Amino acid sequence: MLERDVAPGVHRLEHAYVNCYLIEDDDGRLTLVDAGLPAFWPLLGRALRELGRRPRDVAALVLTHAHFDHVGVARRLQERYGVAVWAHEKERYLAAHPYRYAHENMRGVYPLRYPRAALILGAMARAGALAVKGVSAEGTLEDGETLDVPGRPRVVLSPGHTFGHCALHLPDRDALLSGDALVTLDPYTAHTGPRIIAGAATADSAMALASLDVLAATGAGTVLPGHGEPWREGVDSAVAAARAAGPS
Repeated sequence: MLERDVAPGVHRLEHAYVNCYLIEDDDGRLTLVDAGLPAFWPLLGRALRELGRRPRDVAALVLTHAHFDHVGVARRLQERYGVAVWAHEKERYLAAHPYRYAHENMRGVYPLRYPRAALILGAMARAGALAVKGVSAEGTLEDGETLDVPGRPRVVLSPGHTFGHCALHLPDRDALLSGDALVTLDPYTAHTGPRIIAGAATADSAMALASLDVLAATGAGTVLPGHGEPWREGVDSAVAAARAAGPS
C-alpha cells in the first residue's frame, strides 16, 4: 500500500505490517528509509511507477536499524541498481546477519501470550521473514549529522531497540521517522498506540525508554513509525503515551 504525502514529500509504503518511506527531493531523486521484507519488492516497484519514478531514482537506502524486517530488499537494491546503503556503525554486523540480534525476552512465548499477534507474525512470515539476505552497509550514520542524501534527514541516535538504532528528523517537513524506537503497532503483542516494541525484539527496554527523550527533543509534529499508523498529534504526546505503556 502506498500512502502519499504522510508528510510533505514523504510517502509511506506499508506491507505485512512493516512501514518503509520514500523521501522526495526537489530534483526527483529519492531516499528509501528501511527495506521491508523480501515480498516488498513488487510493491516498491509499483509505488515508484505511481510516483512517476524509476528504481534508478532511488539514490540512497537509509536503515533506521538492521532487523530482518527492515533489510528485506536491501541487497537486491544494492546489487541490481547500485543503491548506497547507510546504517549506524553498530548496525553493520546486524545488517550482514539480520537474524543475530539481541533481545531481552524469549520470542516463542509471545504468540501464546498475545494470540492476536499471530496474524501479524504470520503475514510477516509469508512476506519472507525467514529468508532475508544480509547486506553490506557503505555509508555510516553519525548522531546529529545531516545526511547528504535526498531529503537531507538529520540522524537522531536512539538506541535500545537495537544498539545502533537511529531515527531520522526532517525539520523542514516537521516529521520524525522514528523507525522502531517508537511505534504505533507492536508486532509481537498486536497492541496499538505509541509504545516501544516488546522485549522479544528489543535489546534493552530501559535504554529504549531513555531514548524517547531524544525523540521528544525534535519537537516534530508528525511521527512516522516503522510499524503502525502515522501519529499526527506531536512527538511529545507520542512519547508520553509510550512511557505510560512501558515495556512488554
